[in-house]
Amino acid sequence: MRNQQRWVYHRGEGLRTFGVEEELLLVDPDTGLPQPLSGTVTEIAAWHADAGPRHAEAPEPAKPELYAEQLEIGTLPCTTTPQLADQLRRARLAAAAAAEEAGVAVAALATPPMDFGPLLTPDDRYRRIHDRYAHLVDEEYACACHVHVHLASAEEGVGVLDRIRPWLAPLLALSANSPYFQGVDTGYASWRHQLWQRWPMSGPSELYGDVETYERTTREMLASDVLIDDHMVYFDARLSRRYPTVEIRVGDVCLDLEDTVLLAVLSRALVETAARAWHRGRVPDPVSTVVLRLAAWRASRYGLGGELLHPLSWRPAPAGEVLFALLDHVRPALEEAGDLERAEQGVTRVLSRGTGADVQRAAAHVGDPSLASVIVEAVRRTNPA
Repeated sequence: MRNQQRWVYHRGEGLRTFGVEEELLLVDPDTGLPQPLSGTVTEIAAWHADAGPRHAEAPEPAKPELYAEQLEIGTLPCTTTPQLADQLRRARLAAAAAAEEAGVAVAALATPPMDFGPLLTPDDRYRRIHDRYAHLVDEEYACACHVHVHLASAEEGVGVLDRIRPWLAPLLALSANSPYFQGVDTGYASWRHQLWQRWPMSGPSELYGDVETYERTTREMLASDVLIDDHMVYFDARLSRRYPTVEIRVGDVCLDLEDTVLLAVLSRALVETAARAWHRGRVPDPVSTVVLRLAAWRASRYGLGGELLHPLSWRPAPAGEVLFALLDHVRPALEEAGDLERAEQGVTRVLSRGTGADVQRAAAHVGDPSLASVIVEAVRRTNPA
């Protein structure tokens, strides 16, 4: 990542800093077909970033991803939610402007609705990944949203990982934004999650208990020679190898910027709540990874349009009830960060309007196999006003 020296996470004004990485699709604005122009778009974005006026809080320029039809944008570490929302807005606008200059558009779609043959980004590591995982990679053109939240130490980080496990599936349901894949409605709110589960090192993680167990687990995974490197620990949440953060990776990229902000706000509050519980010696929920996978499947299948597994009972409950239970769980952290009202309004908004998957389905025109109307709506919503 460019300007890595700027990516220093810390506690600012008594709050944990946090940041977001979003993966976007590059599409033809007329046909909606994904376009393999990430190299061109990122070069344009980098040129504008270098040529423009210096700004201390300017977001990072867009960079390529696994496929040439994708690019990644991100924020710097932010202390307040308005800072994060502003950086994310400027990152999306900069990516959209660079894409337009290259003759394409950006769309925050977690899977491409249309069938197409993606091109691998020319990179030695990506080639190694393709050689190792073969056809799995050929269908892995999916876009996620990753939230980084500051940690005081690796010990605190493992304590957090052990205690946020029950609440990651509701975050997936909230962000669900991938109902279409290869020209069909999959019946799922997040088909990206189903694609991602095919990786051998993905999904929920076991309880670790301490840093030694976390590191030993990672070493054992690497020793199996299934992973290319330790960056391929693709669990729903992990300790970042680049920054002093926990990286929550369970969410789809969100269609609307405000939904991304909501996901980040809830993620930071969840980390803060878990860290406090760890410091106080509270025992984490011993729920098995089997049940967590079932919870994630429900979230992936129905989004907020059906029942989710309630983390306090592990029984089906209405999605709204589960989201408000999440709000109650992290309420003190939200209040102290000044985020409670925004979080409550955001949850109410998404429950009323639906997820990105619901928006996509509402935009689809009956009898239009191209799903062009879905792409048009996605491009419009991706570009913040």
